[in-house]
Amino acid sequence: MKIMIVTDAWEPQVNGVVRTLKMTTRHLQEMGHSTHILSPLDFRSFPCPTYPEISLAVVTRRAVARHIDAVAPDCLHIATEGPLGWAARAVAVKRGWPFTTAYHSRFPEYVHARVRVPVGWSYALLRKFHNAGRATLAPTPAIVDDLRARGFTQARLWSRGVNLEAFSPEGPRLPRDSSPVFLYVGRLAVEKQVHKFLELDLPGEKWVAGTGPEEARLKAQYPHARWFGVLSGDDLATVYRSADVMVFPSVTDTFGLVMVESMACGTPVAAYPVPGPIDVVGHDSAGGVIDDDLRAACLAALAKPRDGVRRHAEQFNWPTATRQFEQALVRIARTSDVDKQAPRESLQSP
Repeated sequence: MKIMIVTDAWEPQVNGVVRTLKMTTRHLQEMGHSTHILSPLDFRSFPCPTYPEISLAVVTRRAVARHIDAVAPDCLHIATEGPLGWAARAVAVKRGWPFTTAYHSRFPEYVHARVRVPVGWSYALLRKFHNAGRATLAPTPAIVDDLRARGFTQARLWSRGVNLEAFSPEGPRLPRDSSPVFLYVGRLAVEKQVHKFLELDLPGEKWVAGTGPEEARLKAQYPHARWFGVLSGDDLATVYRSADVMVFPSVTDTFGLVMVESMACGTPVAAYPVPGPIDVVGHDSAGGVIDDDLRAACLAALAKPRDGVRRHAEQFNWPTATRQFEQALVRIARTSDVDKQAPRESLQSP
């Protein structure tokens, strides 16, 4: 099948959405599908206000329709709710095409943290966006339940995976000045609450890997932390396995791919008991410790056996996650189909 994925988040961005889409397209191709990404790289774009690392495409419905028609996809997936996502949605709705969407980020909470737009307003807009699709794919059972409670009628699970070979307990480690080492990996943005980690009274060292709009302020306020910038591949895996605990202070993430990457390296996670960590770290805290007291979670996570943390991470794999994605897709019925009146074929399991 030809699968078109429309996304406002793509290279050169480095974040969980981009990594998820890249790994999903790779595994779809291994399954025999043809994948086509429509992203801001295909249009003129401008930096997102308050977050210049993100490019927003300057698009029209007609231009997006031309790109879609050039591919003539069998299935359409709209990954994000940005300018490209809304334009693709408009094309699909006008044509009566089925499509799927994904809920990658707690956009209402992000907007509220930045400009104080009421969360209810943003969720009303997102309901309109997603409920027009055949499935709203969300990364954990807790997020699926939360969306359903908020009136999202098509929410269903699309989990995440991790490259268990690239992220492994085996491999080089970085030298440390003192012990233990507590690590944060991710975007340095207000909604990530990185300051909640950096302000903790913890023994040893604090390491930070990532970049974002809060970087300069956080570096100035917390100069004693060790700052690595953006890491990927072997360098990122080395930092994970060199730390004793990976601290995840966000309460607005839908999944938190960095948590699984850390656990795959044997490094336990300390996080708040909110959707995302609840499902990723585990209700039994097999992958770390979740606690309303983040400092207590950090200290307790030091006692977690690293081999058990690794075993917990092994349940997250991309082949399984990609099959969930594939099964949610719905074929677009073409006017050339033999039976134009037949119901559109769903790929999901009966």
